Amino acid sequence: MGKSHRAAGTPARPFEKRPDRKPARAARKLPANTPPVELTVTALGVRGDGLAEAGGKRYFVPLTVPGDRLLVRPVEETGDGVRAEILEMLEPGADRREPPCPSFGRCGGCTLQHLTDTAYRAYKQALLLDAVAREGIDPELIAELVTVPPHSRRRAILVARKLAQGTVLGFHEHRGHFIVDIEECTVLAPALMAVLPPLRALLDRLLPAAGNARATMLSLDGSVDLLLDLPEMPDLTGREALAGFAAEANLARLSITIEGGTPELLAERRAATLSFAGIPVAVPPGAFLQATPEAEAALLEAVLAGVGEAKNIADLYAGCGTFSLPLAAKGAAVHAVEGHAPALEALAAASRKAGPSVKLSVEKRDLAGDPLAEDELDRFDAVVFDPPRTGARSQAAALAKSQVPVVVAVSCNPATFARDMRLLLEGGYRLERITPVDQFLWSAHLELVAVFRRA
Repeated sequence: MGKSHRAAGTPARPFEKRPDRKPARAARKLPANTPPVELTVTALGVRGDGLAEAGGKRYFVPLTVPGDRLLVRPVEETGDGVRAEILEMLEPGADRREPPCPSFGRCGGCTLQHLTDTAYRAYKQALLLDAVAREGIDPELIAELVTVPPHSRRRAILVARKLAQGTVLGFHEHRGHFIVDIEECTVLAPALMAVLPPLRALLDRLLPAAGNARATMLSLDGSVDLLLDLPEMPDLTGREALAGFAAEANLARLSITIEGGTPELLAERRAATLSFAGIPVAVPPGAFLQATPEAEAALLEAVLAGVGEAKNIADLYAGCGTFSLPLAAKGAAVHAVEGHAPALEALAAASRKAGPSVKLSVEKRDLAGDPLAEDELDRFDAVVFDPPRTGARSQAAALAKSQVPVVVAVSCNPATFARDMRLLLEGGYRLERITPVDQFLWSAHLELVAVFRRA
């Protein structure tokens, strides 16, 4: 357990979407003989790193907590400060605990397991408070953090590489390209964990020497969907091995791509569906889904409460229908707008099968480059939007000019949410409530739902 190996040429760890930020100035690697520095961590930054000041410089130290007194090795210097690594723990902070996962500290999937529960919740709340503080938002408008349990992540992207001593399968190390071989995980759902041993054995047979692969796993309605990205097209023997693996691992569906190309279906043993409001959607291979069912339920509850009795709703960045179908199932007429054609087609097909009682129309549109304009928006009683981590600057600006009575914003990045919120507030909207949801357990990511109404 816990082997780490460099995966040359593999993509950066895509466990979650990347934050929107200004391009950083080029980092300067510091010499290996740079003298160590003694410092005390005073706070945690937006990426979960400990922050400290010493010798007139700002330091970022991963895997630390406020109050830690450390001896660190400076690693690289950027325009923001110096990144450092722990050499010696001189005195631990009061908020430190033993992390529950044996791979913590090497695996990059989690960065905050060493925080006590109280300190962890306070950090997550602070991420949102700090992001909206500049707009003078009353902290009373922020609800208590909604948490998710361990072993609940139903969507994950893992990487693999075949080495002389065997194939490693897991996640990239913290800020690196080595792969931490995963045999235990405190985050992944048991259904996904059960696939890893046979998948590792399959890739050991299938990959060429030093070959890399990428596996996108979804735990759907009672079964697992797997999309494998391989370096080369498998031959007949390889295809037979893939089909045998699909049966052994009891997969619903197995698809492959070659270096990110178009997915090819190799085996479908039963329908790869996920239900929203009881309506099954045949999700595309590797589809984006809310990462945990518990977080999805919390987000949906906040969205439904936000739109209230609205009868004509636009769902922007609709995906496979996480919000569109439950809104339509409640009797609203929903217009779902999404730029990813396979997701939109899956949503449209599910709506048709549900029958005429589900009033849902769809539109394929790149909302970042071609947002709905004011005259298009004004026909709706409410608008829901759930953009990627880069946010919805253009769409928020158009909404700010509209007369839509209610806007419900779903976001996975407090920083870009704060930017989009500013546009809505300047356009005359009033913030009613923000619900933070800790969908990405033990990471520095935070999901939220915010409700805005015309003043």
